[in-house]
Amino acid sequence: MKRLSIINALCTATLLCLSSLALAVTNNPRVELETDLGTIELVLYADKAPKTVENFLAYIDSGFYNGTIFHRVIPGFMAQGGGYTFDFQEKPTLDPVENESDNGLSNARGTIAMARTNDPNSATSQFFINLVDNSRLDGSADKPGYTVFGKVLLGMSVVQQIAAEPRGQHKAFTDAPNMAVRILKAQRKDSDTGDSGQ
Repeated sequence: MKRLSIINALCTATLLCLSSLALAVTNNPRVELETDLGTIELVLYADKAPKTVENFLAYIDSGFYNGTIFHRVIPGFMAQGGGYTFDFQEKPTLDPVENESDNGLSNARGTIAMARTNDPNSATSQFFINLVDNSRLDGSADKPGYTVFGKVLLGMSVVQQIAAEPRGQHKAFTDAPNMAVRILKAQRKDSDTGDSGQ
C-alpha cells in the first residue's frame, strides 16, 4: 500500500512538471521564421526577458525581419541575422534595448540571444542562435553578457543547414553564406489557432 502511494505521488509530481512545462511554452509568445532553407519556430521567454521580447516582437510585427539575411555564421559557434538585406544594406532600427542578461538563462545550444556591440545596452534588431553551448557569453554580477530571450522549439536542423552553407565569397562579410539565406517571413504563431498575429 505504501509503495502504491509513493508511485502515485511520483506520477502526480511528473504530471505537474510536464503540465507546467507545457504551460511555459503555451503562455510565452511563439514566432516562426520562414527562411530559404526551411522554417524555424521559436518560443520567447517574455517572463525572463520582458523588454527584449517586447523589442523583438516590435520588429516581428512591423515586418522588419522579412527579407533580412543571416549575415554572420560561424560553425561551432552561432548564426547571426536580423540587420541586413540580401545586398548587405543595413536596415534602420529602433532605439537600443536594455541588457537583460542577468535573467538566469544561459547561451545554451538552440537558444536565441541579442547581438550587441561592446556597450551592453546597444542591442537593437540583430540576434543570434547558439549552435553550441556558449556559456562564456552569459552575464554575471560583474560582467554583462548577451541576453538570451528564447529558444528554438522546432527547426534546429534548419539552423544547422544555415551553419553548413559555404562562406567567404563576400569581402566585407566573410562569415556570410555565399548564397544569401533570407528570412522570407517572420511572424507570430498564435498557440490557440495557429494563425499569425499582425
